[in-house]
Amino acid sequence: MRYITAAWLAASVFGVLVFSAQQPPAPRLTGAAQPPPSQLSLWYRAPASDRPLDPPGASGRGANQEWVRALPVGNGRLGAMVFGGVVHERLQLNEDTLWAGRPYDPVNPEARGALPEVRRFLASGRYRDAATLVSEKVMAKPLAQMPYQTLGDLTLTFPQLASAEDYRRHLDLGTATAHVSYRSSGVAFEREVFASNPDQVIVVRLTADRPGQISFEARMQTPQRASIDAIDGDLVMRGVNGDGRGATADGRAMTGALRFEARVRIVATGGTRTNSGGAIVVRGADAVTLLIAAATSYRNYADVGADPAARVASALASASGKTVDALRAAHVRDYQRLFNRVSLQVGPSAPAPTDERVRGFAAGEDPGLAALYFQYGRYLLIASSRTGSQPANLQGIWNDSMSPPWGSKYTININTQMNYWPALSTNLAETMDPLTAMVSDLTVTGARTARTMYGAGGWVAHHNTDLWRATAPIDGPQWGMWPAGGAWLTLALWDRYAYTGDRAYLRTIYPMLKGAARFFLDTLVEEPSRRWLVTSPSLSPENPHPFGASLVMGPTMDQQILRDLFASATQAARVLGVDRDLQQTWAETRARLAPNQTGSAGQLQEWLEDWDMQAPERDHRHVSHLFGLFPGHDIDARRTPGLAAAVRRSLELRGDQATGWATAWRINLWARLGDGNRAYDILRFLLGPERTYPNLFDAHPPFQIDGNFGGTSGMAEMLMQEDAGEIRLLPALPSAWPTGRVTGLRARGGFEIDLSWNGGRIERVTVRSLLGQPLRLRRADSERIVGRTTRGSVFVFAGDDLRPLSE
Repeated sequence: MRYITAAWLAASVFGVLVFSAQQPPAPRLTGAAQPPPSQLSLWYRAPASDRPLDPPGASGRGANQEWVRALPVGNGRLGAMVFGGVVHERLQLNEDTLWAGRPYDPVNPEARGALPEVRRFLASGRYRDAATLVSEKVMAKPLAQMPYQTLGDLTLTFPQLASAEDYRRHLDLGTATAHVSYRSSGVAFEREVFASNPDQVIVVRLTADRPGQISFEARMQTPQRASIDAIDGDLVMRGVNGDGRGATADGRAMTGALRFEARVRIVATGGTRTNSGGAIVVRGADAVTLLIAAATSYRNYADVGADPAARVASALASASGKTVDALRAAHVRDYQRLFNRVSLQVGPSAPAPTDERVRGFAAGEDPGLAALYFQYGRYLLIASSRTGSQPANLQGIWNDSMSPPWGSKYTININTQMNYWPALSTNLAETMDPLTAMVSDLTVTGARTARTMYGAGGWVAHHNTDLWRATAPIDGPQWGMWPAGGAWLTLALWDRYAYTGDRAYLRTIYPMLKGAARFFLDTLVEEPSRRWLVTSPSLSPENPHPFGASLVMGPTMDQQILRDLFASATQAARVLGVDRDLQQTWAETRARLAPNQTGSAGQLQEWLEDWDMQAPERDHRHVSHLFGLFPGHDIDARRTPGLAAAVRRSLELRGDQATGWATAWRINLWARLGDGNRAYDILRFLLGPERTYPNLFDAHPPFQIDGNFGGTSGMAEMLMQEDAGEIRLLPALPSAWPTGRVTGLRARGGFEIDLSWNGGRIERVTVRSLLGQPLRLRRADSERIVGRTTRGSVFVFAGDDLRPLSE
């Protein structure tokens, strides 16, 4: 491999480039750039970084702080972080199937024989003994799943400049395009970067307002095992993925089995282009377009036999035959078809750069930043989850490491599910296609785990999965021995049907629901004293109880998930007219599940026993037992006020401030309780500098994208909710948003809603019925029952009393 070890210097006024062993200082930035034209922009007056990229394995010199200032672009499958340097531009690249390891089966063959003893230990209160046995006999082999990994970097090194005037970089959410602009020596330079979903390439466009001004050296770098060359005028990187840790039960190491290729095609207008070792040098061009394509040999979780070179060649051949204007137009049209469905205004926006706005948001003088953050969450979901791509992982699609925090995997005890919380309410149902495809895969690998590990039918997935769709319990008994992850995922798919009414989709997902329910029919056990049906072994993610372990029988969250699972499976079967006998079995089983219980402190109990006040981590980040209020359907402030009060008490005991995603979950829960000001106070913490990086990425810390998605979902819940067929308008409106407007929100039953308010009171509501379902609206104590609608009908109401204006 070849790596950049020096920077370019300007040897003359003609821009001839030479190497220098010593790096000159970054250009001095002068002037004060104005905000970009669109308020839907993240913008800054300095680059995320303007220094040469460190070689792989170097200490990084503050690289993480730079990375969380860079701006993300993505098309679902390809992602880039754009740093915006004047002399040293860096695009850190990702391809969504580049993970470590190979196809594997992680089930421990000793697990099935050990589980009956584990259950006996739990039934008799021998929790530590149960944890010890699970650790020795039940956990997956290897114990850790495979991490998502970086593809590498494309660096562009421009002639050295002493200064740059009116520098600005911004990410326009309206067009999904990153921009850099500045002036130097009387020349205006422009740079734009976008990731095209229609053409499956990342496009970099370099222009200047005078001819012959574009000169740079392009190189690639990667920590992967790869070769990098300049071939036929392209930069080409070819390699194999990293190895995973550990080995399977049969002793096979997790050796990397994927091949990958990344190729950069440079199309210049004017000037010269030459190869220089593993680099390409462009001098004196009028304008340049770079097309970046990448692929791996991944076909599916069991097949790595594809040809990455052929995939890359196909994408580049197609994109190279189009003008940059055509590429841009197709990209914007495709993106705006999704993004433009929803708009939000909740107050004025400060004209300051985004990093300054984050630092000042807690002061409460910039409500428009919340609307930008809301739309940024939608942008990130579109950019990291498209039909045909992998689902958004812990970092969406953006990761600069070979071994990122928590492997940047799919943590399915909250984080993956939270990634998709805003998909339906904010009108992005199509972004759930990759999640549906992953759950379909899990029904296969999870059936193997159910059969081999539990001796059960159906399918199961525990608290994590990866590219290879591993489903056995990982990490350790205190985290991984939780069998409800797959069941929770199916509820998100059912919810998509509830929003869209798509029967073809329901027929696709029904076997997933049915298989998840079948597993629990085969594995639920009777709780010894009250004869409730409960899961065992399990835990309340990832919270230890007072007896030196996490493992228990029947934690509250499991029971809530299973009530929703059996109800959803039953309703799906009724809609499809199938499995009448199973419908009865599911109903009977659901009735025997352990109920929600209120503890001695007035809290909703997290476990079957009243242990909450003795738990060692009373302010634990997870609020798993509150699933029944949100995103579940067990508890509601109007239907079950007593249980809702217990949830409120639990939230008060837990505290408002936690990690990024956990803070976001609390926003949704307080919104569901109708406390808009409390939800907004937590949003201010989430959107402040402690939990939000300068580029608006969620600071877990470190970066996890679920906090962004959870925050977007929480704001939608503050403005509109649906429960049991009743659509609630402004149910948790904070006093910080007295006036505003939102368009395009979706509700279950196939309704799309536009809503404006002034002085905290509704001005106008427009409801479009997409499925012809019954319509019930509520604003505080006012209710409007329209009854069954017709498909395509539109209703308009005014005022908090919901006066009909037209139909």
